[in-house]
Amino acid sequence: MTVAAPHHVAVLALAPVVAFDLSIPAQMLAAVETRAGSAAYEVRTVTPEGAAVPTVNGYGVTPQGDLSLLEHAETVIVAGTRCPDVLEDGAVDSRVAEALRAVRRRRARLVSLCTGSFVLAGAGLLEGYRAATHWRYAQQFRRLFPTVDLDTNPLYVADRGILTSAGGAAAIDLCLHLVREDHGSSVANRVARYNVVAPMRDGGQAQYIDHPVREDAGTSTARARALMTEHPDRRLSLKDLAAHCHMSVRTFTRRFRQETGLSPAAWLTSARLKHARHLLESTELPVDDIAARAGLGSGTNLRQHMRDSLDTTPSAYRRAFRSSAAAQSRDRLDSFPVKVDTDRG
Repeated sequence: MTVAAPHHVAVLALAPVVAFDLSIPAQMLAAVETRAGSAAYEVRTVTPEGAAVPTVNGYGVTPQGDLSLLEHAETVIVAGTRCPDVLEDGAVDSRVAEALRAVRRRRARLVSLCTGSFVLAGAGLLEGYRAATHWRYAQQFRRLFPTVDLDTNPLYVADRGILTSAGGAAAIDLCLHLVREDHGSSVANRVARYNVVAPMRDGGQAQYIDHPVREDAGTSTARARALMTEHPDRRLSLKDLAAHCHMSVRTFTRRFRQETGLSPAAWLTSARLKHARHLLESTELPVDDIAARAGLGSGTNLRQHMRDSLDTTPSAYRRAFRSSAAAQSRDRLDSFPVKVDTDRG
């Protein structure tokens, strides 16, 4: 059996680096092995000089190398940083900026976690792109980089090969997305299960800003979200959903947006699309049938939503992500490390 080479990931740490961000890529990607038992990803920490750097958490980190490791990495991840030059002035060391631009020129995947987006923007890589960062730094980001289309609602954003995440645990969501993109949803779900995190979280950053509405009975819209998730094909009006939560329509709409960062209609569309993606991955149902079961009406509507949200078609998505019968059988096992089929197309 031919052993496939691991996917090389370089995680760039700029002092003082956010230790939580720095640890997430290795933790999430290290859970994936090939069927031959070798690592599917090789994750290395990089610093500009190859020397140890301090973290914001009070201890130092020793990397595996310097910027030269970026030259052959297939994915480069910039961890969050509290570097004053970067956050206050948008200034990135010229060597770092050029190394990142070289990564982009050879079309390797570029990723930032939390304030790592300041580094990508400071290197001139996000101009005209849609991007995310931690909500706390949004105003500062917009001041420094007005030509970047900053979106503070999503947990992460993917735009033409550059992926950026919001703060904190959104880095986990983005790393799971990388696994999903590379190996399909069934593998990403098993990685999430091992790490005891949600495979895919709903809503955006808005639900974590300041003091979100508590999920207490009588004050939360969670029951409505559960109803929409369990019955995506049902026609549910705002009045129906509000009544299910024993609220007025006005109160329900306000609380729903406070809790999820989305309107009920936008959240329902997202839930329906998620269900359609699951059916594309796990069944051979025709596209029109999947659209009907997911509550999206027709195959034409499903195609439009997938073009708008994922920049793909149902057939292309199915070819990319549908598990084989053997992979579906393996998915029933809670195994670690998570093994993937390296022959997957």
